Amino acid sequence: QVNWVYKHFPLASLHQKAPREAEATECAGELGGNDGFWAYMDRLFEVTPSNDGLLDSQLPQIAKDVGLNVEKFTECLDSGRHAEKVQEHANQAVSAGGQGTPYSVIVTQDGEYIPVSGAVPFEQIKSILDQVL
Repeated sequence: QVNWVYKHFPLASLHQKAPREAEATECAGELGGNDGFWAYMDRLFEVTPSNDGLLDSQLPQIAKDVGLNVEKFTECLDSGRHAEKVQEHANQAVSAGGQGTPYSVIVTQDGEYIPVSGAVPFEQIKSILDQVL
């Protein structure tokens, strides 16, 4: 009854490295599928010391940590082929009213957009979903 779609919303004005890190997660997904994407994302958050505290040189190490081919990962990241996708996701978030992260949008079957700004309790999301299902 519900599809959950992850979209990037790197706020480069606050976190200069966020767009490249988002691209890195896309490369992980390209190489390792859905599981590779989420394994990379989880490890990225585990090892990042603070906003903009992760060195760019650590991105391939994270790929290695989660079992991805480092050479192919580095080629993908250096190519920049996911930059446009990451930027498009950010543009979509801004168009939907996003101003910070996390930012979620529930799209009903009728195409209505219900924005959810910030980290909210599960019960709040469940209440919205119960109303629209």
